[in-house]
Amino acid sequence: MASAPEDPVLERYFKGHKAAITSVDFSPNGKQLATASWDTFLMLWNCKPQARAFRYVGHKDVVTSVQFSPLGNLLASASRDRTIRLWIPDKRGKSSEFKAHTAPVRSIDFSADGQFLATASEDKSIKVWNMYRQRFLYSLYRHTHWVRCAKFSPDGRLIVSCSEDKTIKIWDTTNKQCVNNFSDSVGFANFVGFNPTGTCIASAGSDHTVKIWDIRVNKLLQHYQVHSGGVNCVSFHPSGNYLITASSDGTLKILDLLEGRLIYTLQGHTINPKLEVIDLQTSSPPVMDILSFDSTTTTDTTVRTLADKGEEINSYFLNPSLLSSECSPTTSKKKTEDTSDFPSESQRSIPLAVTDALEHIMEQLSVLTQTVSILEQRLTLTEDKLKDCLENQHRLFNAIQQKS
Repeated sequence: MASAPEDPVLERYFKGHKAAITSVDFSPNGKQLATASWDTFLMLWNCKPQARAFRYVGHKDVVTSVQFSPLGNLLASASRDRTIRLWIPDKRGKSSEFKAHTAPVRSIDFSADGQFLATASEDKSIKVWNMYRQRFLYSLYRHTHWVRCAKFSPDGRLIVSCSEDKTIKIWDTTNKQCVNNFSDSVGFANFVGFNPTGTCIASAGSDHTVKIWDIRVNKLLQHYQVHSGGVNCVSFHPSGNYLITASSDGTLKILDLLEGRLIYTLQGHTINPKLEVIDLQTSSPPVMDILSFDSTTTTDTTVRTLADKGEEINSYFLNPSLLSSECSPTTSKKKTEDTSDFPSESQRSIPLAVTDALEHIMEQLSVLTQTVSILEQRLTLTEDKLKDCLENQHRLFNAIQQKS
């Protein structure tokens, strides 16, 4: 057991959201914390005490997932409003909107190189987007119920997904095929993720369990029953030797995977709102509301902007991998200092009728995108069936020749 000074200690908690928090993510440099909530807002906290927090306004429904890009220069969010947004995490809060899913989006995940984004939705699909060109690339269909989560492997070659159809699927990002499948007869996984080496996956179960699978030999390695409520999220330690789990029972657990045992239970969150955590440093900093006034709507292969003044910031969105984490937020702010001070004037320069017409066009493009995705799926299935049919005919023909 670790010595007392090394034991986990609750240092501080943040107040600002008006409803339950659904997702949290630290920036790569550890200086900021992003949170998503049922209150439809995204919040960005500075880990320095009493530093100003930002509340991003843009989604129209519950924000279900949030994640920083690997460089920390972008922030992605998913929502029950069926959209994904890509934000610049600064005081201006520029955002780009992705539309392709036909149902609430449950999770988002950047590939390790920041070039791709995977999204999982209640429309039973996983979609993959190109971040460099802001384009929808392809959909993965095989789940028969809502997809709860989708995550890239560390090398980006695989995607793991979990669904309420009680299956966990492994996908090859090269041929877009499902290459492995794990099923459970009891509950479904709420969350799934790879270990740092990409050889194992961990699942957080609605049946209160945590499971570790070795995808090389398709074997269940470890099975933990340490929570009294559904497990909502898991995260590996960078060493891969520990796993932290979060549950609806109000606790976090830290598991030692080498010894196969529970080593810590972290408490502090309370299901009963009347209970208070005492003797802690509370962070209730001043909050600045930031409206998403200059957004880019993206569907399939189309990128459009509503104002020429957003040109520099849009080129920033289109090339996130070209910027370093040190220069991206600050440089972006400096570049757009003179062009972004008056967002309301930029908006007023576009007649309302034109804006409505553009929104209608984009909605129609979204429908067309989905139609194409469905047709692609059906075409793939038809090709597979045709291939099987031809192979069966070939075998039958060979058998007849041998008999004759």
